[in-house]
Amino acid sequence: MELFLDTGNLKEIKELNSILSIDGVTTNPTLVAKENKKTIQLLEEIYNIIGEDKIVHVQVISTDFEGMVEEARFLNNLYKNIHIKIPVTKEGFKAIKELSKEGIKITATAVFTPNQGFLAAKAGAKYVAPYVNRLDNISGDGINVVKDILTILKEYNFDCKVLGASFKNAQQVLNILKYGIQSITIPEDVAKALMDHPLTDYSVDKFVSDWERAFGKGVKTIE
Repeated sequence: MELFLDTGNLKEIKELNSILSIDGVTTNPTLVAKENKKTIQLLEEIYNIIGEDKIVHVQVISTDFEGMVEEARFLNNLYKNIHIKIPVTKEGFKAIKELSKEGIKITATAVFTPNQGFLAAKAGAKYVAPYVNRLDNISGDGINVVKDILTILKEYNFDCKVLGASFKNAQQVLNILKYGIQSITIPEDVAKALMDHPLTDYSVDKFVSDWERAFGKGVKTIE
């Protein structure tokens, strides 16, 4: 099961990469623009932190077939483990089909229906990325959409992973992990929410205070 960080912030990536066992990073034009850096520069800096053996999902800016293909080919030549994010528009499906034939690894993004997930996998995408919280925000059911995509891809034996995206809380992540999703991408606040619990902090503080009450501060168990 793969865990990605959904951020372009180098400080967040460096901190969480030092704590968690991550498989890479996902970005999009919004996240890149937020850092006020061009894609190529940010990619280099991300790979310098996580290492080139890990995956970075990076999205094209163009919305037309020719532009998507041109950008994808250029980006693909930069790093061996890069995956190109293509949105599942009509032009996007066409680009996914063409680029997959060329052996370029594609992540189909902005997926909101099982139909889109199926068509992207059929076109050759290696990942499909359904957006959970964005569906929930419009009274949809993001978890059930992901479940349906998982079922369809498994039933027809597609060589394609589901990359759950757009999580806003730890409960959404837990709800989808129960169904055998192959990969998820989470922002910094959700990653920390998954790690933290007030009772863990309380328990550790209690252990320390009990030890210090018996032996004094600064005395370690190995002494």
